[in-house]
Amino acid sequence: MKKIVAFLFLFQLSFGQVNPEEVEPVDNEFESDFYEALKQKAIENYDKAIISLDKCLQKQPNNPEIHYQLGVNYLNQKNYVEAENAFQKAVDLEPKQRWYWNGLYDVYYQSKNYTKSIPIVEKLVTFDANMKEDLVSLYMTTQQFDKAKTVIDDIESKGTLTKAMESYQMQIQSMQKGGKPKVTELEAAIKNYPNVEQNYIDLILYYSTTNQEAKAFETALLLEKVIPNSDLAHVSLVKFHINANDSSKATESYKRVVKSTKIDFKIKQRVLNEYLIFATKNPQLLTEIDNTLTYFDASSGMDVNKELGKFFYNKNNFELAQKYVEKSNSNDIEAIDLLLNIYDFNKQYEKMAKKSEAFIDLFPTKANLYYYAGKGYNNLKNYKKAKDFLEMGIEYVIDDPNLESGFCKQFIICADGLADAKMKQTYQKRLDIISKK
Repeated sequence: MKKIVAFLFLFQLSFGQVNPEEVEPVDNEFESDFYEALKQKAIENYDKAIISLDKCLQKQPNNPEIHYQLGVNYLNQKNYVEAENAFQKAVDLEPKQRWYWNGLYDVYYQSKNYTKSIPIVEKLVTFDANMKEDLVSLYMTTQQFDKAKTVIDDIESKGTLTKAMESYQMQIQSMQKGGKPKVTELEAAIKNYPNVEQNYIDLILYYSTTNQEAKAFETALLLEKVIPNSDLAHVSLVKFHINANDSSKATESYKRVVKSTKIDFKIKQRVLNEYLIFATKNPQLLTEIDNTLTYFDASSGMDVNKELGKFFYNKNNFELAQKYVEKSNSNDIEAIDLLLNIYDFNKQYEKMAKKSEAFIDLFPTKANLYYYAGKGYNNLKNYKKAKDFLEMGIEYVIDDPNLESGFCKQFIICADGLADAKMKQTYQKRLDIISKK
């Protein structure tokens, strides 16, 4: 199957790191159609985006990224049948790509088809162990309590349970002792002990796991009224206010959660994700996120700026992606690759070259850093310096024909700039050999 064209390189990275020259060029018409699709999707003209993507499929019918983009647009239209078909096609073509599976999960979750969601999440767990909590929620919703218990036990064996998982565990234990928890008992507990916060949380959780969202919302509002200083009430209220498109109240609840010292970090992270998705549809709220980032403790192991950068990168908002990744304190290779990819896409070659050169000191055997440095200096017409980095870096390319191909192409550009016919001939031959494999 053909690889996706060069201009799709940034899009591929939203699903996982790839090498810069993994792609092959095709005609300008294909490129134009794809960019038109991205543009139309960004301004929510999903019908027009789909038309452009259909044109792309005529040229590359087995390109999984195009099917995935079709799925995204159909899902935004709430056309669940077509969205499912598109995501399924992407999965069939590239089953190792987790984001394609995520697309299917989004379809089934939004359409409340929890039974179909389960095998998808079971697959997603193999990519990300954190998805086990989603799996537990689905098992509880579909009343597969034995399976839920098995997963909870597995989570507990590897670390501490979140409050949500503890609540599910208590529910299962209660069932094993004598049946399902009764709503009347939970309501009586609130009546008899109105100042005990946990009673409200248990009832909210019960209603939420039995798809009684309106009653869950009523209980959260009651908790807020009876115990005004309850931060936990706002964990549920954020979602309810977002669903009601009440930005003022959603923001108030979001702030209460992330500023709280009583709420588990994972819950804060989930609330941030919910609010972030809401804020992308209401850009004036993005400043609220910036103003609360200091409340996410770096000791938790999460670099919030990096995660925000990845989020906006996947949304093709490279301006905001660059803003957050540049603020990131992380020097891990994922953040570095992400930043260099953004510079490359935005043709900020001076930044790309300088940053690559600096990062080489941290990762002296990371071949693609030399590639970016070489490409950056080639575009700055500093061919001598480009040659130096390319010659150093290609020595570290091992069993990676795509990256090796990228180096060869940069060597050819460099040779043209230096008028070095011998170097051009050498790397053109090497490129031809790679292309035939």
